[in-house]
Amino acid sequence: MDLILWRHAEAEAGEPDLGRKLTAKGEKQARRMAEWLHHHLPDSARVLVSPATRAQQTAQALAELSHRKFRTVDEIAPDARADDVLRAAGWPESKHPIVIVGHQPTLGEVVSQLLGGEARDLSFKKGAIWWLQSRERHGGDEVVVRVVLSPDLL
Repeated sequence: MDLILWRHAEAEAGEPDLGRKLTAKGEKQARRMAEWLHHHLPDSARVLVSPATRAQQTAQALAELSHRKFRTVDEIAPDARADDVLRAAGWPESKHPIVIVGHQPTLGEVVSQLLGGEARDLSFKKGAIWWLQSRERHGGDEVVVRVVLSPDLL
C-alpha cells in the first residue's frame, strides 16, 4: 500500500482553528505540490482530508488540477492521533494508494510510528509530503520511504 501524507500549506493565524484559511504563500505551496502529485499519483489514489479549511483548500488545489474528488474525514482533523489516521487510511490493507491531507504533529507521529522512531522528533514543513509504502519482504512487512518533498523544492 502507498500512503502519501500531505501537510496542509501555510495558513493564517487566528481562531477558530478549523476556519483558518491559506495565505497567498500557502496557496502557491498547495498548487506546486498538487501539480507534482497530479503527475505522480496513480488514477486509483484516494484522497482523504481533514475538515479544517486550510486542509480543504490544500486538497482543492489537487482537485482543481486533476478533477480528483476528495473525501472529508473527521478522524484526521487537528489533534487526531496517529492511530486514527492509519485506521482512516486502511493502513496497510488498502488496495488503493491513499493521500491524507492533515496536520502536524499528527502526520509526523504517523511517519515516526511506521518507521519505528520517536513521535516527537519528526516535523513536516508546511505543504510537504511523505510518500510511504508498505511491502512484504523476507516474510514480514516493512515500510519504505519513497519520497519526501517540500514545495519550496519544486
